[in-house]
Amino acid sequence: MLRRVQRLSIVGCLIILLLGAGGVVAFPAPNSTSTYDWRTFDWSAYRTGVYPYLTRITGGNVNKLVLRKVQLDGTVDASVLYRHNARVLNANHDAFFLTTTYGRTEAVDANTGKVLWRFTPSGYSSWAGSAQITTATPAIGSSRGYVYAAAPNGYVYKLFTNTGKVVWRVAVTKLPRREKIASALNWYGGRLIVTTGGYFGDAPPYQGHVVVIDTATGHIVHVWNSLCSNRSGLLDPHSCPASDSGIWGRSGAVVDGATGELLVATGNGPWDGVTSWGDAVIRLTSDASGMRGNYTPANTAGLNSSDSDLGSTSPVVLDANHVAQGGKDGKIRVLGVSQMVGVVPHKGGELQVVPTPGGAALFSAPAIWHQTSALAWLFVADGAGTDAWRWSGGKLTKAWGNGTAGTSPLLAGGLLWIYDPGGGLNVYQPTTGKLVATLPCGGGHWNSPIAIDGRVALPEGNANDHRARGVLDIWSLKK
Repeated sequence: MLRRVQRLSIVGCLIILLLGAGGVVAFPAPNSTSTYDWRTFDWSAYRTGVYPYLTRITGGNVNKLVLRKVQLDGTVDASVLYRHNARVLNANHDAFFLTTTYGRTEAVDANTGKVLWRFTPSGYSSWAGSAQITTATPAIGSSRGYVYAAAPNGYVYKLFTNTGKVVWRVAVTKLPRREKIASALNWYGGRLIVTTGGYFGDAPPYQGHVVVIDTATGHIVHVWNSLCSNRSGLLDPHSCPASDSGIWGRSGAVVDGATGELLVATGNGPWDGVTSWGDAVIRLTSDASGMRGNYTPANTAGLNSSDSDLGSTSPVVLDANHVAQGGKDGKIRVLGVSQMVGVVPHKGGELQVVPTPGGAALFSAPAIWHQTSALAWLFVADGAGTDAWRWSGGKLTKAWGNGTAGTSPLLAGGLLWIYDPGGGLNVYQPTTGKLVATLPCGGGHWNSPIAIDGRVALPEGNANDHRARGVLDIWSLKK
């Protein structure tokens, strides 16, 4: 369905974007290779939630976008990817790539909403309509010819972007009925990084795994297990005496851009600082072959017993020396990298603790925008509201906040985009919190938008409704 909102004006390639009635945000000039592809959740392997190039959408024309509602044969409780001028079915298309909760991965024409190809994993009918789902955003590597996607059968697939045909598949769990691929896939340095958690209700046995795959061959490079961590390779969950400690934050494994190391946060589970790492932040080598650092709160046993997962969200790299970690207990902890170093267990020692919006559980992925070398902005949204924090001098200071719920924030083209899962995509000035626009849309769950190339794409729907249909909203500049 197309809906014309108003006639719009297209702003050319400016380096400085004027935001509505005030506020100026500087962004680097776009380049031809990076500007028009959105290859992973939150834009980059670093999970910043910041797209640093022009989108052609501004505070002056955002209310004049044209909306197309695309009916899907599955719910996308995640984000989508985008490729400009992609080769699909031997023709050039601007295309979105998405994965539904039951594991269908599709290429959708960004101009018409037509499904160009659809990949359905073997065994689809055996879990479709059940509670066995995935909420993983797919990934595209440095080669534009492939997309990597997850399915509820515990496999990840390498697909040709031209045809959707399978290049290889590899299992990342030995018990897909208990271990879920919930987090976004990540791609870095020729490797696919996948994490696993448990299903709603935490039915044992399961463990959190970080699985690193060579994308050229499909071979598993290394596996790090959050429980029975002294064992390498994929575990049969029944063979480990401990259960839980899933890795299920929206971002999954975060790549530290300075070192290439991986950061993950685990959920409820036992912690002994030796082989059991429940409710912890873990720093791993880039191939997940070893631990470089760790942290758990002093009350880790209490978090476990109260179902207050530290790993309800993934870590955020504030700078080379600091990491922020939210949680289900309504707190954001600032951690010093130097205090986490090594395999010796590190308990407590937070440098700062601030509340999440409204003190609510944090399930979304915060966005971190490094405005200057001395100042960064942390944007956080949850079911109780949205807050913006200034990061400077090793300290978070609150800049603004409101009571509007949101999923994972996105800063793109100088505008802050936050989806309210109750319905509505809110657009703010990032430094003041002034509401620029609200784009009407339906409700959802963990869905989050992308804004690129004169378009905004947002899936609707909740994976927990177990529906085999859904909606993709595409707003675009009128041509």
